[in-house]
Amino acid sequence: MSTTALYPGTFDPVTLGHLDVATRAARLFDRLVVGVYDAPPKNLMFSTEERVELFREAARHLPNVEVLPYSGLTVDFARQINARVIIRGIRAFDDFLYEYEMALMNAKMAPEIETIILMTKLEYSYFSSTRVREIAPLGGDISDLVPPNVLAAVKAKLAERSRR
Repeated sequence: MSTTALYPGTFDPVTLGHLDVATRAARLFDRLVVGVYDAPPKNLMFSTEERVELFREAARHLPNVEVLPYSGLTVDFARQINARVIIRGIRAFDDFLYEYEMALMNAKMAPEIETIILMTKLEYSYFSSTRVREIAPLGGDISDLVPPNVLAAVKAKLAERSRR
């Protein structure tokens, strides 16, 4: 029996930490679907289509990874793709409290789907997509925080915004 896992998130933009969690999850499961959430209540740098394509490019070396957009409840999307597991990554204790509550709520709505939490590697524990979106427009170096294709896309997006 093959197992599909879902790794959901906004991924705006995808970071090396996200890619690390996806890489490790891809080793654990037969199929990993990275679900790019369509309409989060956040100010986004990239459109859904751009975020999907950026993650696809960053994960192209992982043959069992598929990147898809989704909207609505994560557990509904998990059921739609026949995922038996939801993967979440955490960096710090504050992340754990949020993810713990979310895992309990997901278990109430979809008891057949397990949540597995992967802790980020130490070198990725201090940054997030939010920090990348804050640092990049101020001219900070994000080259060691994001994959090369994302670095190029962030630079292009910032250049486009400065021309407006």
